[in-house]
Amino acid sequence: MTINYDGRRFSPADGVAGEGSRVAVYRQAGDLLWGEFTGGRVRRGALTGNCAPDGTLDFAYCMAFEGGEIVSGRCHSTPTVLADGRIRLHEEWERYGPQGSRGVSSIEELPPDSTTSEHSKPEDE
Repeated sequence: MTINYDGRRFSPADGVAGEGSRVAVYRQAGDLLWGEFTGGRVRRGALTGNCAPDGTLDFAYCMAFEGGEIVSGRCHSTPTVLADGRIRLHEEWERYGPQGSRGVSSIEELPPDSTTSEHSKPEDE
């Protein structure tokens, strides 16, 4: 499966309280992937990594929370194409440092015609 993530917007799919307003905007050039996210408790986040030919993603991330915490880690994401053509990413992540933990989560692509929230674009754009 070949997926181009450039310009796609994702938000948590699991209904985690307070996290639903977080939106990530992905960018891609060849196999290079990067993105930014904000919303929920996250003031600002960024990711950089690679996209494999099968659409799986491996990237590092960092984020600053409202309470001043800084978190970094890595993530491996496996895509599933939904019936309506949007992408769901199953994420296996690991956080480093004092907030160290591991977990799984899912994010889903927002529909292209969805209303843009104040958090859907990085502030610099």
